[in-house]
Amino acid sequence: MNASSPPRPARTAYRSVFISDVHLGTRGCRAEFLADFLRQTSCQHLFLVGDIIDGWRLKRSWFWDQHHDEALRLVLKAARGGTSVVYVPGNHDEMLRKYITPGMEVCGVRLQMEAEHVTADGKRLLITHGDGFDSVIRHARALALLGDWAYTAALTLNRYFNMVRLRLGYSYWSLSAWLKLQVKEAVKAIDRFEAALADDAKARGFDGVVCGHIHHAEMRQVNGVLYLNDGDWVESCTALVEHFDGRLELVDWVARRKLSMLARPAAKLAQTAALQTMREFGSPPSPAHSVAVSARA
Repeated sequence: MNASSPPRPARTAYRSVFISDVHLGTRGCRAEFLADFLRQTSCQHLFLVGDIIDGWRLKRSWFWDQHHDEALRLVLKAARGGTSVVYVPGNHDEMLRKYITPGMEVCGVRLQMEAEHVTADGKRLLITHGDGFDSVIRHARALALLGDWAYTAALTLNRYFNMVRLRLGYSYWSLSAWLKLQVKEAVKAIDRFEAALADDAKARGFDGVVCGHIHHAEMRQVNGVLYLNDGDWVESCTALVEHFDGRLELVDWVARRKLSMLARPAAKLAQTAALQTMREFGSPPSPAHSVAVSARA
């Protein structure tokens, strides 16, 4: 390393990392936060638990920026570096399901309809996106698409709502998440979803189930089975991680890094990207690159 280069920051090592509901291709996706998480962590096993790419949205309109590119690049870099990467598609990236065949691998990433993982302390976990246990997705696709539109509208309202809160001196608060949890039927649906997944995993002899889909990070016992929802990278920016002793933990990346959900992208992350470039190429970023980073920040 060049003597003038800054020291490489320590990366947090995990045995396994589970992420879902990134929704690349949408304006609500916090790809810059996910890229920051991937830069700061390493793992032996990386599970992409569905809705990584939002095919529903990309059919209607195209949104893709450098942060989306960076998040994908870091996933592929991990696969090339020896991390076992498994991609279990969800309903928003269901277009990938029709191409899945036994042993299918693309750029070092294995595609599977579902997966199994055994933790360091011997727990068998079923890994599935979870949309198959959502009665609306299964039986009322038009209603699901309408719900997707309403959720996008709520996210837009949420952003302006928090801009006002910020001006008044208040911290970020997710109006869209609060609205979802205040609707009685939505709460009942979440409970049914969790119970259905837990019962299926239990019937198949698993000790727990890892899923996504409902954008609600959770880790608890449900009907005698460990229910693990890794959340999303739209509102909560959470990941499920497994430590080397088998201990499981939900990581709230916004809270851990003290990031602002209103910053797009945060200047702190732009600086991190510049340092990453310097480490990779062994020299300070070019003036043009520095200007580009500053402009993006």
